Amino acid sequence: MGEAAARGRKSIGAKRNPESADAIVKAAEAVLREAGYAGFSIEAVARRARAGKPTIYRWWPSKAALLIEIYQRQKRVETPDTGNIEDDLAGFLENLFAHWRDTPSGNIFRSLIAEAQSDETAAAALAEYSKGRRSHTGRMIERAKARGEVAADVDAGIVADLIASFAWRHLLTGRLDEDAAAIRAAVRYLVRGIGQAS
Repeated sequence: MGEAAARGRKSIGAKRNPESADAIVKAAEAVLREAGYAGFSIEAVARRARAGKPTIYRWWPSKAALLIEIYQRQKRVETPDTGNIEDDLAGFLENLFAHWRDTPSGNIFRSLIAEAQSDETAAAALAEYSKGRRSHTGRMIERAKARGEVAADVDAGIVADLIASFAWRHLLTGRLDEDAAAIRAAVRYLVRGIGQAS
């Protein structure tokens, strides 16, 4: 890389320089694509991006944090809002399974979950990410409450955890080819449990 390009990507301290951050993430994606999760390291990313390791660690405190950013950038999963909770949840799970199955994201997320079992920083990064996803999924339940489909005393966060558990089990056991009818049946059982009493 020439001096002019290097000057154009100077660090601006703890606040991320968008151009430098983007170059690092693109380098990380390339390392992951070429070397896989086993060959992914901050050192390899730093070499590829021609960036200092301290800069990377200042913006992403762990390998897992950087991987989660890659995962989030790649994730394109539509969250339906059909006006019906069963259709919303079934559609969401079908979209998520297809994304995990048809893109590198499934392998990235599976590896992150595996690393979190023995690495505290990975576990913390995954927990923080999951907190945001729990809130996101919970909004589908809150919308259904407002429509009167779901009982008012149902905890949307717990329902979101149940949905995540179903999804993660399929990811971790390589069952992302579950057909739409089976997904809908599981969702139907859940919806019956949280629905308004007739």
